[in-house]
Amino acid sequence: MTASTTTAGSAHSADAAAGQCPVNHHGFEPFEMNDPFPSYAALRENAPVMFDERINYYIVSRYGDIKAVFDDWQTFSSENAQAPVRARSAAALKIMNDGGFTAYSGLSARIPPEHTRMRSIVQKEFTPRRYKALEPTIREHTARLLAQMLAHPDAMGDFLADVAVDIPTVTILGLLGVGPEMVPTYKKWSDSRAAMTWGDLSDEEQIPHAHNLVDYWNECLRLVADAHSLGGDNLVADLVRVQGVGAEISDHEIASVCYSLLFAGHETTTTLISNTIRVLLSHPQQWQQLVADPSRIPAAVEETLRFSPSIVGWRRKALVDTEIAGTAIPQGANILLLMGSANRDPEIFEEPEVFDLNRPNARNHLSFGFGIHYCLGNMLAKMQDKIVVEETIKAAPQLRLINPETIAFGENLSFRAPTSVPVTWEA
Repeated sequence: MTASTTTAGSAHSADAAAGQCPVNHHGFEPFEMNDPFPSYAALRENAPVMFDERINYYIVSRYGDIKAVFDDWQTFSSENAQAPVRARSAAALKIMNDGGFTAYSGLSARIPPEHTRMRSIVQKEFTPRRYKALEPTIREHTARLLAQMLAHPDAMGDFLADVAVDIPTVTILGLLGVGPEMVPTYKKWSDSRAAMTWGDLSDEEQIPHAHNLVDYWNECLRLVADAHSLGGDNLVADLVRVQGVGAEISDHEIASVCYSLLFAGHETTTTLISNTIRVLLSHPQQWQQLVADPSRIPAAVEETLRFSPSIVGWRRKALVDTEIAGTAIPQGANILLLMGSANRDPEIFEEPEVFDLNRPNARNHLSFGFGIHYCLGNMLAKMQDKIVVEETIKAAPQLRLINPETIAFGENLSFRAPTSVPVTWEA
């Protein structure tokens, strides 16, 4: 697919750069996630490729352009996908260097041929058999967490904290051979990774997170070392075993896969689960349709991924002078692809601002990316979300949101995650 031929000049101009006129960002605030969708619509209409001098990124907002960039990895590299948005401070770098932090992306920031080699090895371990083996534990764990929440004497809870956080964390830790008692520790490390990579931290704010990343990386190295000495029935041990029979993957690369999975495998799924419940309960008639007919839950998952995805923006870097939608993009430029905007592009989705369980093309969303970096764990994420909705409908069909208009989302460049999902039910 080629980029759109729509001509739209960048909002960045010499006059604006010189301070001679205000820059029109069309309401777009890079780290503001409470309701970015009106600004997305304004960008699609008025500046589908806009240079944002505040973060030095070209912002791309239309579906066809974003899909084309994802598909052209030779021109638009993923090498900046895991780079910190804000430069790491000298103090944070010293902490990380002294601690031996050498983590790199598992797959998302790697480029061919390295990416091709590693993905061909890792994806063989993401099998339906492994997912099927995980399903009973996920379902049992979900039912237990729901029962604990529903036992609250005041009939009030936070679906995010009470249910959504633990399920994918325990799942991914189990996949990697780690016990559930480590959930709080891994969650702390994961929060630090999100803040240090996609957040807007001051030099001082980076320091505790730098310490956490050192601990996080050393844990990943330990998992690989233990797999060599102890074996086991988990993803890490499987990668060590295939390495032992000739697969071209190093210990450092296996540890890097762990480093990525321990974050991506639970953080985005926690948000997907939270958003699915939040959006469905915000549309009570559609929630009741699922109560009456649970077979429609997969459609609800896909429509949530379109309507309110965990990741609304992902990054690429131009390797050569090029253009997107008629806007010149210089070699070396950073690009932010707004998948959250693409998913509401009226050129692709009819009445895109409407949440619709009957939408025939909902699964055409770009929430898992597109092309060679399409999310490897998409099936596992959707399976967990489906199980949670199924179990919630059985346990609490009358679940309701408390003050949905007050739900806030954390500041971030890429992830749109609610900070809480307050719920109530009939006692």
